[in-house]
Formats: sequence, structure tokens, C-alpha cells
Amino acid sequence: MSTDLTLDQQLAVQTAVERLHEEFSSHYNATTIERVMHSSLDELLKSSTMTNFVPLLAERFTRDRLHALSRSEGTHTDGKQAVLFLCVENAGRSQMALGFFQHYAGDQAVGWSGGSAPATAVNPVAIEAMAELGIDISGELPKPWTDETVRAADVVITMGCGDTCPIFPGKKYEDWALDDPKGADIEFVRSVRDGIEQRVLNLLGELGIGPNPSIGRAGTDG
Repeated sequence: MSTDLTLDQQLAVQTAVERLHEEFSSHYNATTIERVMHSSLDELLKSSTMTNFVPLLAERFTRDRLHALSRSEGTHTDGKQAVLFLCVENAGRSQMALGFFQHYAGDQAVGWSGGSAPATAVNPVAIEAMAELGIDISGELPKPWTDETVRAADVVITMGCGDTCPIFPGKKYEDWALDDPKGADIEFVRSVRDGIEQRVLNLLGELGIGPNPSIGRAGTDG
């Protein structure tokens, strides 16, 4: 257990491990789940400024990793396609892409995001730009890509991470040439956001996934 956590946080982590064990007990034992949880904690504590919420965020990160691991090992087969969005800091482009992907795909597909050098927090201007369209990414956090998510992804979308992006055989890779919104004003970020939205819609079409029938275009009433 990390010494950077308070006693209350350590208790919260242990409770999270117990919840995850109930959820994944048919796939992994408690030792494996605890190992992934502590690895996730270590990664988040390297960069995240949201230390008060680290146990909760680490539980979400661990759940994603365990889902990805079970997919790559073939023990979880729901038939859904999985897409991983990667950029450098996982604070702007990849977070907006994941937000649009989850908005439009709903439960028809699985989406993850990651970065090669995660920032300390999601770009607040990106959060603002997405909120204008009714998509809330304020609860997300920058996190590193992991072997589990790359191996489990059917499609890997890269955005500016260059040679630092992971290359695994058998994956469909696509690079989206998009300007980095870091430090930019809202008008610039909106233009990047809109370019990402169109690319996500195109990707869903290529994957044969129709936009979630329960919602309309982002920012509309349906």
C-alpha cells in the first residue's frame, strides 16, 4: 500500500479491491486484482493532482484494465469492438475523442483512452468545449496507456504521440492529424473538438456502428 495515502484512503482502496474481486472473481483471484489496483495507484500518483479522489479513480482505472485483460485473454467475449484513443498527455484530444465515442456508440462498443506522458489534469478548456455540446468529461483523468488496453483494442487511434505510441501486431492503427489544444483559447479548442467529432462519426461508420439511437447529435435534443 502506498505511503502517500492517508489511512482513510488506504481503507477505501482495500474496499475497492473487495468490490473488484466480487466483479471479476470468475476471471481473476484476489492477488491479481490487488496487484493491478496497486499498479494503477502508482501510475496515478505519479501525475494526478486529484489526490483526494485517487482511490475512486484508481478503481475505475483498474476496472478498465481488468476488462481489457479479460478481453485480450479471451475470457470475456461480448462481441463488441474496442477502440483505444491515444495522445501525449491524455488531457485534450484523446479525452474529447473518447467522450464523443461513448456518446455516439453508447453500449454498442467499448472505448478507452491513454497517454504516453499523462498530464496532471484534463484540459479545462476541453472540458468547457465538450460541455457546450452536453458531454461531460470533467470526471475523467489523464492516465497512461497500458499493455492490457492496447492488446485488447481492435482499433488504436493515435493523435500526436509519434514514436512513443505503442505498436502491437494485428491491430488496426489510424493516425488523426489534429492540432494540440493545450494552452489554446476556447475558439481554437472548439475547432479541434469539431474535427474530432467528425472523425469519430466517420470511425463509427467504418466499424458498422450506428449512432446510439437514444440520442441525437451532440448538443441537440435528438
